[in-house]
Amino acid sequence: MRCAISSRAGQVLARGSLILHKGDDGELRLDLQTDGGQLLQGGIIDPDGDMRSASEVLFGQFFEVWGMSNLTLTVTVR
Repeated sequence: MRCAISSRAGQVLARGSLILHKGDDGELRLDLQTDGGQLLQGGIIDPDGDMRSASEVLFGQFFEVWGMSNLTLTVTVR
């Protein structure tokens, strides 16, 4: 899925793709691969498919990279 990360002011900080990585143990991780080549690792997706905790970890990475909170992730499905 294509996505964009935007600041509160609406400035697009990055564009990229949300991807799932399967670990050696079979667990799925929600990650963001930016068009600039940066891989931001999110959390492990719950066995029932709930991505809430995985996305919270990913948003924590957004803060680490851009030093801002209240960022918006906009997803485009085509």
